[in-house]
Amino acid sequence: MAVPTYASPLERVWHYSYLAICAAIFFFLIAPIVIIIPLSFNAEPYFTFTPAMRSLDPDGFSMRWYQSLLTFGMQNPDAQGWAFWSDAWNNANWIKAAKNSIIIGFFSTLVATVLGTLAALGLSRPEMPFRRAIMAILISPMIVPLIITATGMFFFYSNPCELLTLFGFSPECGRLAGTYLGVILAHATLGIPFVIITVTATLVGFDQSLNRAAASLGANPRTTFFRVTMPLILPGVISGALFAFVTSFDEVVAVLFIAGPDQQTIPRQMWNGIREQISPAILAVATLLVIFSIALLTTVELLRRRSERIRGVTPR
Repeated sequence: MAVPTYASPLERVWHYSYLAICAAIFFFLIAPIVIIIPLSFNAEPYFTFTPAMRSLDPDGFSMRWYQSLLTFGMQNPDAQGWAFWSDAWNNANWIKAAKNSIIIGFFSTLVATVLGTLAALGLSRPEMPFRRAIMAILISPMIVPLIITATGMFFFYSNPCELLTLFGFSPECGRLAGTYLGVILAHATLGIPFVIITVTATLVGFDQSLNRAAASLGANPRTTFFRVTMPLILPGVISGALFAFVTSFDEVVAVLFIAGPDQQTIPRQMWNGIREQISPAILAVATLLVIFSIALLTTVELLRRRSERIRGVTPR
């Protein structure tokens, strides 16, 4: 934005100082993320810029670490054609971790979106008793340190029947720790607060008279929800689902406590790689995750603008 012509010299100095401060803060936040992108193309197994990279020598750059994402853990990395891709799909550690992350993220997002949307709809009702207390409990996974939440989940999922017997139940249930169901439920618990917050923010500008108008025209509650309420709050629901998916996709603490050897996710695989053998392949994975996160944030921003246009906040 240009400086107004009537601005005093002191105001002009403050304007440009403000821009410089914002640029410095932006650089401070984005530099650690951007720096990993060129390092992921390092031809040498180092986490530093080699002399060849600093001189922009083509020999200093390589795609070897991206290739290692496909070959690490394969039984026959030298295979060709269909045999190579079949071996990579079934045996490569990073591929299996990606499949686990997508499967766990999808189902945990589905559970979090359904439960979080229902909770937001209930909490948006003015006649709902103890709204503040219930909201505080539901969003507590965002506030309580994750290590405490993960520890509690581990003890509960290790023997869920023991806790249920304290309330007079005697169910026949198995161990949830070390299973896909346990990890999905844990990630859904962590994703529900994001869905509640985004859907609740969307419902703030929702006109409840639309539901009353639909009821006056003979629509039952189910028809009213799917034909009136849901289309209007859909951008908020999708935004909450995206946040829940990103939370599941990036989460590592609960996975360390609850997941077994078969539920290795990408963050867990990165943790193992850093702890056991530091390899620039981790930088290649981080670069792909940055690109993936940028795509999701762009989608959330487009949905936010669409929601504002639908509600009339911004002009079409």
